[in-house]
Amino acid sequence: MTSSISVFFPAYNDGGTIASMVVSALLTLRELTDDYEVIVVNDGSSDYTAAVLDELARVYARVRIVHHQMNKGYGGALRTGFSTATKELVFYTDGDAQYDVRELKVLYPLLTDGVDMVNGFKISRSDPWYRTVIGRIYHWTVKIAFGLQLRDVDCDFRLMRRAIFERVYLESNSGVICVEMMKKIQDAGFKIAEAPVHHFHRAYGRSQFFNVRRIWHVGRDLLKLWIQLVLHKS
Repeated sequence: MTSSISVFFPAYNDGGTIASMVVSALLTLRELTDDYEVIVVNDGSSDYTAAVLDELARVYARVRIVHHQMNKGYGGALRTGFSTATKELVFYTDGDAQYDVRELKVLYPLLTDGVDMVNGFKISRSDPWYRTVIGRIYHWTVKIAFGLQLRDVDCDFRLMRRAIFERVYLESNSGVICVEMMKKIQDAGFKIAEAPVHHFHRAYGRSQFFNVRRIWHVGRDLLKLWIQLVLHKS
């Protein structure tokens, strides 16, 4: 018997890519299960994302949209997605199409009995050189500081059992939520498998996390998280 699946996308100014992501998700899910839903969390977008999403929901019965009236940050969008999902399994990736949602089919067979989550890792990063450098520094910094046993901390291509969140409570509103999530899931003793996935050049929009202006804010949030989860182990 196949498991039911919720797929969700956090979206911020992803009007040029989100429609293809949703349609690809629907086509992929039909191959995996009869019980599925696709959710998009529009995190206060200022482009035409909202209009595209409302039309998708009108056309496709299994598509649900949550609109944040104001931008709550990447962490806020993820927390909304996890709380909105209703199926046994939850998969998410970003709405900017830097990952191919069809590769959910690579992760799905690995979620066997005894495995609670499958985390993707990038085969090769398709970003400008400066983002690649920042990404590598970020990866090794958080991996060492938080003791994470992952090949790719910064790969937002994840399939997991929704039951994880009966024991793991997420609080971050910024992009460091991924570190918080993986640290808490790992420390709770959940079994994590990993799978290679492709990463593509961003064709539309701009990164909201890895840019020079936000490095200081990311560092501040990471320090607060490290104090909470490592120093105080709360």
